[in-house]
Amino acid sequence: MSYFVPQLFLSMRSYSKEQLAKDVISGIIVAIIALPLSIALALASGVTPEQGLYTAIIAGFLISALGGSQVQIAGPTAAFASIVAGIVAKNGINGLVLATVMAGIFLIIMGVLKMGSLIRFIPFTITAGFTAGIAVTIIIGQIKDFLGLTFTNSPVETMEKLAAVCESFLTLNPMALLIGLLALFLLIVFPKINAVIPPSLVAVIVTSALVKLLNLKVNTIGDLYTISSALPSFTMPSISYASISAILPDAFTIAVLAAIESLLSCVVADSMIGAKHNSNMELIAQGVGNLGSALFGGIPATGAIARTAANIKNGGRSPIAGMVHALVLLLILVLLMPYAAWIPMPCIAAILFMVAYNMSGWRTIVQICRESPKSDIAVMALTLVLTVVFDLVLAIGVGMGLACLLFMSRMSSVTTVEEWEYLDKGENPKSSTNLMQVPDHIMVFELTGPLFFGAADKLANMQFSSDKTVLILRMRAVPAMDITALNTLRSLLSLCRKNGIRMILSHVNEQPMHVLEKSGFADFIGRENLAENIHEAIALAKRNRN
Repeated sequence: MSYFVPQLFLSMRSYSKEQLAKDVISGIIVAIIALPLSIALALASGVTPEQGLYTAIIAGFLISALGGSQVQIAGPTAAFASIVAGIVAKNGINGLVLATVMAGIFLIIMGVLKMGSLIRFIPFTITAGFTAGIAVTIIIGQIKDFLGLTFTNSPVETMEKLAAVCESFLTLNPMALLIGLLALFLLIVFPKINAVIPPSLVAVIVTSALVKLLNLKVNTIGDLYTISSALPSFTMPSISYASISAILPDAFTIAVLAAIESLLSCVVADSMIGAKHNSNMELIAQGVGNLGSALFGGIPATGAIARTAANIKNGGRSPIAGMVHALVLLLILVLLMPYAAWIPMPCIAAILFMVAYNMSGWRTIVQICRESPKSDIAVMALTLVLTVVFDLVLAIGVGMGLACLLFMSRMSSVTTVEEWEYLDKGENPKSSTNLMQVPDHIMVFELTGPLFFGAADKLANMQFSSDKTVLILRMRAVPAMDITALNTLRSLLSLCRKNGIRMILSHVNEQPMHVLEKSGFADFIGRENLAENIHEAIALAKRNRN
């Protein structure tokens, strides 16, 4: 049960007043950073501004309290924006709540089954591809508000939004563009002037003041949404077989993406503070956090790398900092939420542009293109394109399928079945002292690499002399074998027996031996034909001389 102990309990064993002070200060600073981001990400997700805060408050508190990381800060993230917007457009808020609840259940199950370590099997190229793809979808989705365009319809898909931007370009609002450019300028330049105050907060205050005082004709959050400072309330989604079937793929996508994002954030945090997180407990906490968020009006949440890094930078070293961050946001919701109505939409778009830029990992993309094989570049590019043109579900599915096929192709290429070269009688090369004498009636084949369905044909197509009486398969370089290779081996044994050839297996490693034992092949070939090494195999074969 030590796998399922929240980090909060472990941190309390050596907690001090000094660390409490640091955690409280860090929590307050992170809350100020999270405020505009939570609102912006909620709007990008097609929900109301306060739902972003509900997510940061409820999920942020629960994930910090129950998680397996010392410093993880959770809340709404850009990775979910396009997914959530699509769910809301197709299935409404009830569909979103149900999908998030199901995702939370999936995450809890993943944690209980100790599947945290399995996330490492998702190729880096796929992660880089869909992350960059999500960044592109966010940028395309925010062009409308940044330019102040007026759409004639309400497009849902990314490519539809891009087409609508092109069709509506003549409706550009110069004032909106200027406010957006000002916000973008502040977001880029202000961190170089002051590294303490969050630039997004500065951009929000400056642009809101300008629009309000100068009465500029620029859409604000209040023009498009009804702002509420009410506390989150419990909402139970309506459940039916049809609704579950409709949102099941989305729920699975949310769960997988939440697991990937949160555990990646934990890994980055571990490297910054020299600690080690509990991945299974983190998954359980992510599940509970998403359940709580959904049932109390929020949207999907996961660990946020940028906010987690800010927490570390400001001295946070225990889950208390994340819990304080959530409580501060709760106070802001109650006391200051009505003022969010003044925030200009172009400023929100500019904030999301920066979020997309930071998450795009374009430097990583360039590095992969420079250093990786063409096949890896193809997987990344395909995942990116499918994420933008279609959706994340298809992108991850196709990307994983292609990555697996390429991996199997590479593994099959390194698997070899080669016969030994034998010395003619009387031949005495200088290196003969390092060679093994093999009697004329024996043939030895060296098997190298994993024997699986992708390479089993090499074993099936093995050419050997029918005038020999013993076939030795040397398997010391075979780390693994599957059922397809086993069936091929069984067919080869039948062919040998038909031709009066004895087959001996030499140096069978642990995993292949387990397969032979479990299938009964070890008894079928005869245990006397399983040699520990090549010397024993040749000694056995010599007894078979006709």
